[in-house]
Amino acid sequence: MSGRRWPVRLPAHGRDRGAFTAELAAGLPALMLLLFAGLTAVGAVTTKGRCVDAAREGALVAARGGPGTENAARIAPAGAEIDLSGDADAVTVTVRAPVPILGGHLPSITVEASATAAREPDGTGSGGSGAAAGVR
Repeated sequence: MSGRRWPVRLPAHGRDRGAFTAELAAGLPALMLLLFAGLTAVGAVTTKGRCVDAAREGALVAARGGPGTENAARIAPAGAEIDLSGDADAVTVTVRAPVPILGGHLPSITVEASATAAREPDGTGSGGSGAAAGVR
């Protein structure tokens, strides 16, 4: 073998030159959009869970004669609307909260949860669990 080296022919770049940059420029915004959409979905699920917890807690406290709206507001997400309604037999608490889309750059969506609880006896000896009104 002689120590001679044969020249290696490298492929010509031609039309492929800059292809990675173009693909990155097109793909990166799409990837960012998917990321923000995923974060919005996670935020919506988290907000929905907090609304469910707040509505349940508010309904249970209001069914016992306590301040259901105040307890629901303590648990609810920031900016939530809380509605309390009911009759002689049951009480319903509805919690609505906004969820910002894409970091707040678009109009928000609203998630809602409601819970209903049967009113408990007032503890005057009429049967039931004997829970007193105003129990917190």
